[in-house]
This record gives sequence, structure tokens and C-alpha cells, in this order.
Amino acid sequence: MAEKTIEHNKGQMNDEQLLALESKYCSWGDTVHYAKQLNIFREAEGIYLYDSQGVEYLDLQMWYSAANFGYKNKRLNDALKKQIDTLPQLACQYLHEEKIRLAAKISQDIEKKFGVKGRVHFNVGGAQAIEDAIKVVRNHTGKIPMFAFMGGYHGRTLAATAITSSFRYREHYGHFSDRAHFVPYPYRFRCTAAANKESCCDLSCLKPFQKLFESEYYSVINPKTNNCEYGAFFVEPVQGTGGYIVPPLNYFKELKKTLDKHHVLFVADEVQMGLYRTGKLWSIEHFDVVPDIIVFGKSLTNGLNPLSGIWAKEELIAPEVFGPGMTHSTFSSNPLGTAAGLAVMDLIKDSNFDVDVPQKGAYFLKRLQALQKKYPYIGEVDGLGLALRIEMCQKDGFTPNRALTDTIMNIGLKGDLKAGGKKRGLVLDIGGYYKNVFALAPSLYITEEEIDLAVTLFEEALQKALAVSHS
Repeated sequence: MAEKTIEHNKGQMNDEQLLALESKYCSWGDTVHYAKQLNIFREAEGIYLYDSQGVEYLDLQMWYSAANFGYKNKRLNDALKKQIDTLPQLACQYLHEEKIRLAAKISQDIEKKFGVKGRVHFNVGGAQAIEDAIKVVRNHTGKIPMFAFMGGYHGRTLAATAITSSFRYREHYGHFSDRAHFVPYPYRFRCTAAANKESCCDLSCLKPFQKLFESEYYSVINPKTNNCEYGAFFVEPVQGTGGYIVPPLNYFKELKKTLDKHHVLFVADEVQMGLYRTGKLWSIEHFDVVPDIIVFGKSLTNGLNPLSGIWAKEELIAPEVFGPGMTHSTFSSNPLGTAAGLAVMDLIKDSNFDVDVPQKGAYFLKRLQALQKKYPYIGEVDGLGLALRIEMCQKDGFTPNRALTDTIMNIGLKGDLKAGGKKRGLVLDIGGYYKNVFALAPSLYITEEEIDLAVTLFEEALQKALAVSHS
């Protein structure tokens, strides 16, 4: 099988010319240079990216789960093209049909599933939506401090960084007096709370948090007034950047009992795990709790246009408490984004993701478990729907192995794997507390044949990486 032929436009620069310009004029403050292997991709379709030579790269991260419905999805692209030719721009102080219908669809779906009324407020990116959620919390509670999880990631704006656990993201930007109180996430593979593996998960990791509310001297509450200093707990139901960690199914139900007792709001950050990544529209649906606020973004438009938002309960966001001008962004509820978002919601309605995603996820996980048995360097595989994790370790199967993880990623980006009878590449995303976890987020349309190919490519890259490390 030959590589894809890439047509080059007249005057188009080659990769060497572009990389020379990039090294001189592009900021390195983004994440591009995490990788040693720098790629310039020219085309994308389905679950594949293509470089200048037409080499096909199977993408297992889909733009950090921003393109759940595949690259160049015709139905979604056509909706965007139609909007460009009708109402491409409009100041967000004016109304348009797509905004109203999209907000209604999201709110009606949540009301049907959770039994509570609420409203939607749109913004541009995930971090900006987190900022809006913080504003809603502060406006309602009058409180600035928040709870958040160790390993959690909520964005890189200043307020979002304050509730993101990595100090590295805050280190260069001054003192964060509003930094969250970070609580250990229920990370079963590396649990330190349970007495032994057999007792995990007995929710031992939740007990220290519950204990904070027993006495005023544990710093979070005045027992005489039942007034907690903290306004909300920001939660990723499945941790994203932390390494696609799936918590015990009863964890959040028990956590929310404590929060409700002390009037602390529960905010579900669905920016990465929403839109059927885990097999449900919202990942919090798996855990039998009703959130007070839901934050969403990324795949709401399948990556076609920046659009994010929050849904909040009526008492938190009704016009009499959160009125005109309480928050604003020039590009929020932009018509291109809302048209794409509406097309995504209609596509979901016409699809069978409730069944397909869990089935595909189970098949993918089964293939990964078989691979794990062959290689002691794979410490754990786990997943929920098509949010899957591979934790790479030393030969003992537990000690984190960041070097091996990085080597595998860069081998995939070289585009010279041979599986399937032609040169291929493999696009992987690295996360985890020790940067030793492959966080897999393939297209929701991935086939079993493509899953088989993904596992074969990964094994080939792993074998090459082990050969390098042993040489």
C-alpha cells in the first residue's frame, strides 16, 4: 500500500523552511517542544493525520479529545460552511437562533437526566469556561477558596491555574493567594491510603477529606455555624492530564454527601471527558450524583471553532442573581461555534454512542490487557468508554518509567513504523503524575480493525523503544 499523495500548493514552503522560521519566530511557550520529533502535518481525515510525504499517522489523542467525531467530519463541516455563508459573524450582545437552540438542547438534556433546571452560558475555551464557573460560585457563595484534586487540570488562565494542582503552571506568575486546597484523587494503581491492594478501594482515600469537617482546628469549617470557608469542589470525574484515571464508581456519591452537608458546590469539569468520551454525554453520569455546575468545551464543536460554556442550576444563574454583564467575552456564543455545536448535538441524537463507545472501549481494553501480559513494563491499563490509559513502568511493573514513555512517543512521531505493510506513524499523548501514562482518546468512530492496528503500532514502537534502552 502506497502512502497518501499530498498535493502542494504553488509557493508552499517545505518542512525545512517552515521549521527554520518556527525556530526563529514562534514562541516556545506552548507545548510543541515537549516532543523531540517535530512534525508538520498537512492533512487530516477520520482518525488519521498526514505529513508532507503522505505518511499516515494513526491519532490516538484526537487533539486532546477536542475532535471526538473524527477529522473532516462531513456533516459537521457542512454545517460550519453553511453558517459561514449565512451568519458568519455577530456581536455576542445580539441573539441568533443557533445560540438559543444549542443552550436549550444542553439544558433540556441535563434536566431530563438529572431532574434539575438550569441555564447555559457560553464562552470560548475550556479555561475561560472554568473562569465563568468560578465567578458563578463566588457570586453565589461569597467565597474565594475552592477545593480541587491533586492531579487535576482545569486550564492555564490565572484563576484556572489556581485550581490546577501543578505548581509548575504557577511558578513564574507570582503568588497565588487563592490557590485551591488540593485533595488526593482516588488513584487506585498508586493508592497509599488503603492497607493493602485487597482493601482498595474501600474509599480510605476519602476519609482524610471527611475528617477536615470534624473540627474547626482542621482549618476548613466553623462547626458552630456549619460555615465552610470553601465555596466549591472542582472535579474532573475522570482525570484527564492526570493520566485518565477512573475513580471507584461510588467515590463521588460519598464525596458529595460531605459537600452537600456543608453547602459546598460540586462543579464537574467535563471539558475533556464530555461529549461521549466515556460512553455518556457527560462523564459524571456514571457516578450517580447531580452536579451544581457542568463545564464543557473541546468536542462541543469537534474542534472546528472555539466554543465552551457552563451549565448551572437555576438558583445559581437565574437572571435575578446573575444578570446582564456579570461576565463577557467578545467571541462567546459566536455563530460559527454555536452552529457547529448544534450540529454536534444533532449528530449525537442520530448516533448510537451509548452502545458503541462502551463496546469499542471494552474491545480496546481487552487488547491492551493482552499486551500488558506480554510486557512487564506496562504496569496498568484501564479505561472508561474510549478514555483509556497505559501506565509505563520499569520492569518491576510499578516504578514509573518516564524515559521509556517519551521514547515510545517520539518513535511514533517519526512515521517509520511498518505495521500494515506501509510506513505509518502513531500519535500519542502523555500524561500522568509522573509523565509515564499514555492517555488514549481515539475518534469515537474508531473501528475494531483500527483498534487492532493501534495496538500493533504501539507494540512495534514499544519494542523499538526497549531495544534502544537496552543498547
